[in-house]
Amino acid sequence: MDHKLANLVPYSRPATPGIHSSQTIGFIGLGSMGFYMARNLAKRAIPPGVPPTPLVVWNRTIDKSQKLQNQLGKELITIAKDIDEICSCDILITNLSNDEVVKDIYGKLARVLKLSPPVKTKIFVETSTILPPLAGELDVLISGLAHSHFISCPVFGRPNVADKAQLLLVMAGDYRSKKEVAYLFVPAVGRKVVDLGENVEKAPTFKLLGNSMILGAMEVVAEAFTLGSKAGIEPERINDLIGDILPAPGLMGYADRMMRDDFNGVDGFSLEGGIKDASHVRRLTAQYGAPMPIIDIAHQRLITARAIHTAQKEEGTETLDLLDWTALIAGSRVAAGLDPFHSRKRKAVVEEA
Repeated sequence: MDHKLANLVPYSRPATPGIHSSQTIGFIGLGSMGFYMARNLAKRAIPPGVPPTPLVVWNRTIDKSQKLQNQLGKELITIAKDIDEICSCDILITNLSNDEVVKDIYGKLARVLKLSPPVKTKIFVETSTILPPLAGELDVLISGLAHSHFISCPVFGRPNVADKAQLLLVMAGDYRSKKEVAYLFVPAVGRKVVDLGENVEKAPTFKLLGNSMILGAMEVVAEAFTLGSKAGIEPERINDLIGDILPAPGLMGYADRMMRDDFNGVDGFSLEGGIKDASHVRRLTAQYGAPMPIIDIAHQRLITARAIHTAQKEEGTETLDLLDWTALIAGSRVAAGLDPFHSRKRKAVVEEA
């Protein structure tokens, strides 16, 4: 085994190195993250002399599937006409927007496979950010199918990180299935695997813990930008300070977007996704009796930003169709009497005598 890869994947290689060339892989959900994950998976390194097996993709709207096929060609991408067709794949990967969609898709997959039970091993890989109990429900559902295994594998990273195949992968579930998927995903989709054992609920819990750290840090940074604006300190100065004292690449990227008032969610993580994740974290804090006050505040900020954006849409004054979750700073700005989305539109600081 390559020594460097051994440090990134906490499992020995499967009996046959890598995924068997004859195995078919399906990918459901070509959103802002799934598109890049599927693309990189289709382009993964194949042993010399082995013809590539096309990645089978399905999305609720076919335009994204067609876009991916146009980019890579029919040799690497096959478009499934429906759920029934993609169910024939040996490994099925899902990356979906929210828990409701996840439940709906897995329910449809299970119904198809109950009518036509698998005759060989099939692995389901759920990569979305969902509530932990839902992962448990999916495990029970899939385990009830012949020869089928489920693993939970949420990912850390924005779309630009997915684009570069640098996602952090968190896995929980059937051990042998994790081994197969880990060597399929690294380095094609992500840079490293974190193993959380066989309890599939641990991986989404871990993901939500990580997102709570990110969201909490974003709220602190948003408040600092807002106070700086009120005090007459240029946002560029504050952004430089963040780089000097809190030089975390992810946080610096979010801070940079706030500084530039770049809240376009098309190439980022959507505001709705942030609200969903904050809500999930709050449910965990209630379940375990472990309060996270800063997440409560951040959740309020996100909802405020959505309300402002909705009002702008109704008035026809909005400039963006989809907001990035860094728009949570709008709540802090409005509370301080500033423009929600344009930091330069502010009153000069006036010191009272």
